[in-house]
Amino acid sequence: MTEKAERKPSRTELEQQVSTLEERAALLEKERDERLDDLKRVAAEFDNYRKRVARDQQNLAVRAHERLVKELLPVLDDLERALEAAAEHHEAKLEDGVRLVQRELQEALSKEGLEEIETNGHFDPHVHEALLSQPSDQDEGAILEVLQKGYRLGDRVLRPARVVVSQRE
Repeated sequence: MTEKAERKPSRTELEQQVSTLEERAALLEKERDERLDDLKRVAAEFDNYRKRVARDQQNLAVRAHERLVKELLPVLDDLERALEAAAEHHEAKLEDGVRLVQRELQEALSKEGLEEIETNGHFDPHVHEALLSQPSDQDEGAILEVLQKGYRLGDRVLRPARVVVSQRE
């Protein structure tokens, strides 16, 4: 029977292996610490970015509101003039003042992208809300009367038009 005898490493060899492993462990710890610092830096940068974006969005909203309010200030002035005319009992001036206010407000809101929803034609559940249905000679689903105008801002419906629709007799 021939067995190879295992040779035990010498003390010096063991010390060299331990030393090599310690050096390698130290290098890995250094690399780990560098990666951890990188991650902390990226996390801090991301947190700062998130805060900056939130602040910018808030500033943008404030500026948008400011612009809208500036557009509506002339309407407020006209309302005050209409109220002054009403106090003096000049009915014709009051009506003219109210028409002026309505026109200016409509123009200001149109500049912001507000559009009236069309109510000519047939009922569309995406933009109309049927409050009543009445028997009629018209086609079923035809809009007979508008109870409250509807509006959209861009592609979004802000308020559906509330309508009365025809119903077959």
